[in-house]
Amino acid sequence: MRHRPRLPQLDAARPFLTDGGLETTLIFHRGLDLPCFAAFDLLRDDGGRDELRAYFAPYVALARERRVGFVLDTATWRANPDWARQLGYSLDDLDAANRSAVALAEEIRDAGRAEEETPIVINGVIGPRGDGYDPGELMSADEAEGYHARQVATFADSAVDMVTAVTMTNAEEAIGIARAARAHDVPAVISFTLETDGRLPDGQPLRAAIDRVDAETGGSVAYFMINCAHPSHFADVLEDGAWRERIGGLRANASAKSHAELDEADELDEGDPAALGAEHGALRQRLGAVAVLGGCCGTDCRHVEAIGRAWMD
Repeated sequence: MRHRPRLPQLDAARPFLTDGGLETTLIFHRGLDLPCFAAFDLLRDDGGRDELRAYFAPYVALARERRVGFVLDTATWRANPDWARQLGYSLDDLDAANRSAVALAEEIRDAGRAEEETPIVINGVIGPRGDGYDPGELMSADEAEGYHARQVATFADSAVDMVTAVTMTNAEEAIGIARAARAHDVPAVISFTLETDGRLPDGQPLRAAIDRVDAETGGSVAYFMINCAHPSHFADVLEDGAWRERIGGLRANASAKSHAELDEADELDEGDPAALGAEHGALRQRLGAVAVLGGCCGTDCRHVEAIGRAWMD
């Protein structure tokens, strides 16, 4: 493990940008087949890696144009044992895929090293054991720590600057990942999926989930994020309190539809990028600690550009 300095997005004058909906873009815009929504499977060959390079290129260019930093995700949301097993990966294969994802992120970062105004943070993405919309069979925090520890350890022994648990549906799994990251001395961020009522898929209020994770991890999480929800789903739950200062990032969906509706849809609902940006801008006064802005399902570079413009201009 290497020494990791404080995350630069926490001290930046303006939020860093990150990407949008990787999997939805690759499937609906690029026409790729992603079994199990597993983008990490593209790392197996040159063509797949080229697709990932092409996906991230406009986002990095946008950050350079805006003269802000960029959080560069690894394509590893599905790269855990349960999902990998469905794709025929052994645990050793899975470790290699996670390392390959970091290597690709390093390559993308290093290509832009001359751009001093665009610091790039490599983020090791950790997805849920189950589905990001449905908590399914819940693990205890201890079980979650053991389950995710291998991927965290692989990331900790690499060039990542941080890890983020994305589309977390419950506090227990988030606690387990945060503990594993603390044990391996790598900064961790927790990003919760929210339903149309602003609650986690297991029914817990957002504030209660953040407070619980902080209480059970000694406040070790660098910051929390909201993802896979439209701003209209969570704007009404951002009540006053110091807890809002723990929300450091937003990655909203393009669509205001529920997860059940999105699951049943045959076409991608891209929403209105300008309107999505405006809805983010309306949250700025209540979410002053936001350090990262990006998108989730259905979003692409148009949405992230609109969000950044509404928030920062």
